[in-house]
Amino acid sequence: QVHLGESGGGSVEPGNSLRLSCAASGRPLEIVAVAWFRQAPEKEREFVGYIFSSDGGAYVSNSAKGRFSISRDSARNTYYLHMTKLEPEDTAVYYCAATDSYDDWRSSATKEEGYNFWGQGTQLLVSS
Repeated sequence: QVHLGESGGGSVEPGNSLRLSCAASGRPLEIVAVAWFRQAPEKEREFVGYIFSSDGGAYVSNSAKGRFSISRDSARNTYYLHMTKLEPEDTAVYYCAATDSYDDWRSSATKEEGYNFWGQGTQLLVSS
């Protein structure tokens, strides 16, 4: 079992940067990949990006490319979503998710069904 806890959300003005954290506990060494999703008010949950646990290889969605990046601190079992040039449209609840199944991840790396562990989410509000 893997437990995830997000932190770092809050309220920021447009154009600013923010880093979200996702701390993994339980059996973090079993994690194959960690992804970030977000859900804006009255919208479906959206894939933001993922990072492959073993080598740190990361991928972000086209909508996030150029502004968002993902990294990890293996010693701390913590994963990060680095966000820059924030826009009001980035307002959402941000979730981190993890999987311990390579097959699930490989078949659904950019979809919710690719991940079987989820955090509670952290709220980000981008507003002036």
